[in-house]
Amino acid sequence: MKKRETTKPKNKKGGVKSGTQKLKAQILKSYYGNPAKDMKLIAITGTTGKTIVAHFVHEILRAAGEQVAVLASDQPFKLGMLHKFLSDAWKAGADYVVITVPAETLQNNIFHGLPVSVAAMTNFVTAGLSDMEPEEYLKSEKTLFKMRPEIVILNRDDLNYDDFASFAGKKKTLNYGQTGTDVKILSSKLYPKGTEVTLSIKPEVVSMASFVPGETAVSYMACAAAIAHALEIPNDKIVDGMAEYMPE
Repeated sequence: MKKRETTKPKNKKGGVKSGTQKLKAQILKSYYGNPAKDMKLIAITGTTGKTIVAHFVHEILRAAGEQVAVLASDQPFKLGMLHKFLSDAWKAGADYVVITVPAETLQNNIFHGLPVSVAAMTNFVTAGLSDMEPEEYLKSEKTLFKMRPEIVILNRDDLNYDDFASFAGKKKTLNYGQTGTDVKILSSKLYPKGTEVTLSIKPEVVSMASFVPGETAVSYMACAAAIAHALEIPNDKIVDGMAEYMPE
């Protein structure tokens, strides 16, 4: 008797696993009543700093009087967890949801069918990769920006900036960094227990402080400020929110 061939799940565009994930996403969206349509979804990706930037943005939005929920972790998460989180956030009255998105999660069509308001990139540091090759990581990260988000935020100082420079938000595209044109790092001071940074946020020059120490905090603060600026949050609220986040 001829042995029956079996088809194994694939993780490629158009493959079995991809199709199954998309179907599951549609079912979950319908089951929970598609709460994402009533909230602004802010997705933050990159090798490092995602969680810190997410908490900065969370505190900035709160300082501005907005209702916001945050799902911040460097660990991959599944479709069911995302849709349950969105449902709980909607029931709690959130207008914004801030979510960190590892590349491993993006591989699994995690945002299929969901409207992404803001897609932001922190950085791409090859030394921070563990289970993925650089080419595979870049491909996964790009899936977020291919979803045609309303706003795209990019790190102008990142060595891989050119790989993402072609992506644009439907409404706005901002970059940040020491060579940034929209949110530019003018100066910074590092302390054992915090960081001060002065940014040019057109048309103003704004100084702010954070309890997050270290040189990398400067870039993370600029990223969060760029996201908030794109959302038209006043600069004084950006300053207030940045100072509120207390890292554990």
